[in-house]
Amino acid sequence: MYYLVYGFLYLVSLLPFWILYSISYCTYVIIYHVMGYRKAVVLSNLAIAFPETSLDERKAIAKKFYKNFTDNFIEVIKLFSIPPAQLQKRFTWDYESVNKYFATGKNLQLHLGHFFNWEYANLSVSLASKFQVLVVYMPIANKAMNKIFTRLRTRFSAKMIAANSYLKEFKPYSKERFCIVFVADQNPPRSSQAYWLPFFGRLTGFVTGPEKSARLTNAVCLYAKFKKIKRGYYHAQLFEITDNPRQTAEGDITKGLVKFVEENIREQPENYLWSHRRWKYDYDPGKHRAL
Repeated sequence: MYYLVYGFLYLVSLLPFWILYSISYCTYVIIYHVMGYRKAVVLSNLAIAFPETSLDERKAIAKKFYKNFTDNFIEVIKLFSIPPAQLQKRFTWDYESVNKYFATGKNLQLHLGHFFNWEYANLSVSLASKFQVLVVYMPIANKAMNKIFTRLRTRFSAKMIAANSYLKEFKPYSKERFCIVFVADQNPPRSSQAYWLPFFGRLTGFVTGPEKSARLTNAVCLYAKFKKIKRGYYHAQLFEITDNPRQTAEGDITKGLVKFVEENIREQPENYLWSHRRWKYDYDPGKHRAL
């Protein structure tokens, strides 16, 4: 199954972008206008995040989101064969902002949100960074798909670290110069262990793993703010959260991350992954920690 699916996706990736984006538009029409895939979830999230907007305004954001959503998957397929130079053209960073830390002897912890196209970002930074890039991920239940995405994400020498065995898998790299990457805005699987912080005016649970990792390594914590320039082209601007995690109060790193994620969403709401239930759990003062 692995070789069959990988081979098919690789062949599809060889198609030119104009054909792939035509497929994306047809897919958008089907999942938005015909199936209404998770439309209620998307509109509910937007209503919580932007209560000051009208239903028509939220529907307009949703339509743009679905177009970006289908483009995102097409662009991920393209990563199976995209030449390095083309990837660097389509996803740009200020790499000097990353590599300047290499000379200081400090390691990096890079935080991303679920903004399109985060898979471009993972491969792009591993292609250009002087650091050994370590990408923390949640394994996919389907073994064939997990193997496919692991191969894709390590195409330019990044290493994968499973979140559910982080300490064990990180240990071999702990003495190297590394940039560890977290896509760190997910709902926590056990909300009782989360940091609960205001997010669009509502207390929301956030995973604690990235902050614990930062304290363990004392790596400089950066946030990559994504901006979609035009179809298929993105730019990431880097902001420092802290250069000394062990001297911050508990929760401060996560507060900094949440602040940047919300700012990032407000700037381009259609470029965020609204199809997951961001406010899945309700805050319970008897069970949860509000910071």
